[in-house]
Amino acid sequence: QVQLVESGGGLVQAGGSLTLSCAASGSIFSINVMGWYRRAPGKQRELVAAITSGGSTNYADSVKGRFTISRDNAKNTVYLQMNNLKPEDTAVYYCNADVTRYSGGYYFSHVYWGQGTQVTVAS
Repeated sequence: QVQLVESGGGLVQAGGSLTLSCAASGSIFSINVMGWYRRAPGKQRELVAAITSGGSTNYADSVKGRFTISRDNAKNTVYLQMNNLKPEDTAVYYCNADVTRYSGGYYFSHVYWGQGTQVTVAS
């Protein structure tokens, strides 16, 4: 099995910064896309940013220029550097990973999710 463990959430003042980390562990052959999503109270979960194993990135318009996603493929870890945070960034942030496992001569692909970490931006 595969586990994703997030860290780095917390309470910050508007204009401040936070860095989220998400480490994947377990029976991993490779990881294609890793991403961060968020769910604000009363809203649907939305994509924040994603990054491929080759380093290509994609961002939500609302975070472009403020957030930076990166990853360390050797550590199976993805990061989200969040700068100039706004109250509307308040949400539970989830990481996910498109993981390929190898077992018994077969390859299996599945998207795994972390448990979520709370980010609260005070005005």
